[in-house]
Amino acid sequence: MTSAPTVRLASLPALAPLLARGVLLSPFKRLRPDAVPPRTRLVLPGLRVDLARLAAYERVCGFPTGADALPVTYPHVLGFPAAMRLMSGRDFPLPLLGLVHTSLRITRHRTLTATGDYELTVYVEGLIPHRRGTEATVVTELRTAGGAVVWESRSTYLARHRTADVPGPRPEESRTDPLPAVAEWRLAADAGRRYGAASGDRNPIHLHPLTARLFGFPRAIAHGMWTVARCLAEHGTPDAVVVRADFRAPVLLPGTVTYAAEGPRFELRAPDGRVHLTGDVRRA
Repeated sequence: MTSAPTVRLASLPALAPLLARGVLLSPFKRLRPDAVPPRTRLVLPGLRVDLARLAAYERVCGFPTGADALPVTYPHVLGFPAAMRLMSGRDFPLPLLGLVHTSLRITRHRTLTATGDYELTVYVEGLIPHRRGTEATVVTELRTAGGAVVWESRSTYLARHRTADVPGPRPEESRTDPLPAVAEWRLAADAGRRYGAASGDRNPIHLHPLTARLFGFPRAIAHGMWTVARCLAEHGTPDAVVVRADFRAPVLLPGTVTYAAEGPRFELRAPDGRVHLTGDVRRA
């Protein structure tokens, strides 16, 4: 078996053209039973963090500013353009249009300095049958200059389509009692635009009601990665940590949400009790 081809990047690609390419190619993609994900591994050596952009990200997500440390979710932001390059390509079997971020698992092996020198690797691990379609798992890894993995994540993205029933618990079968409320957050209509400016992720569904309606949403929705980052900023994380999060329902903007937590678990829910996000934080 030949090894996966590695493409070394000189810099991170711009997100907007990749998003446009993915949307344009989406109508021509039909998932085949023998479909496989792209085997390419994208590698960016010598990655340095833009400290001004990091500070803007920390402010919009509620993380402390000024420390020489990366928030636990920030490497996802660094790797997202490379992930988008893979998911918007012709050889990615799922249409980018309508693709939904469903879950996230992050493992941080130690605190990461904001002034460090890193190597970023992104690849698609595989396709997974889902009761509502097919999920792709995208892996992001951050290494030190010496080659040790210090941070890694697995994100699943769902493409909805007709499928045979896949065994497994449905959301209503795995519900637990609501966690105790800790804080209530009122989200402004421009929350998506502010996060987009800080993260570079300017997906139209997050920016304005008019562009969100083009994709089937009544109003703009908050970025899923903002919701989990804001929860983790409130919850706190140890230096070596495993974070799990499941994205359940979009947060419409403007709106009000309740952050709830108990022990390692946290959730974000709507005033009517509908759960937007569930997760937990545990020592690695």
